[in-house]
Amino acid sequence: MNDIGAQVTTAATELVQMAGLEPEQILVVGCSTSEVLGAMIGTGGSEEVAQEILKALLSVTQSRRIFLAIQCCEHLNRALVVEREMLKLYRELEPVSVKPVAKAGGSLAAQAMNGFAEPAVVESIRAHAGLDIGETLIGMHLKPVAVPVRLSLRHIGHARLNAARTRPKLIGGERACYM
Repeated sequence: MNDIGAQVTTAATELVQMAGLEPEQILVVGCSTSEVLGAMIGTGGSEEVAQEILKALLSVTQSRRIFLAIQCCEHLNRALVVEREMLKLYRELEPVSVKPVAKAGGSLAAQAMNGFAEPAVVESIRAHAGLDIGETLIGMHLKPVAVPVRLSLRHIGHARLNAARTRPKLIGGERACYM
């Protein structure tokens, strides 16, 4: 378990730095604890693994004042668990009435419901960066121009790890200058 926590801490720290995340920006995380343990997605979720992953994510994001959004599984249409505080800043977010549990939402989302100070669930989000642990398809929750980020780790446990940051759209033509 300690290895998983250390791997998540490393991956999240690298992504935050490489993406240049600033306070009050959003990091979305999708995770299959089944995949982390070497099983097929949705077949062997683990509360213990989810606790370790959430603890590591919170240690990276809270100290930097970055908002964490935990993606639920497909049974809840990949809704997200967030801190209610985020709803004050991102006013377009509307809470929905559902409580993720391990078998409908996923182990990590269920842990976020228990581990966040004031959890809320929203249907969608436009995050500034994301970690996808176990190919859970977080792309729908990233801002429109997502850029792959290559981290030093390619796996968390047995699960494949993908990361992305976002950037503003490049508009104009051949004469345009960009910052």
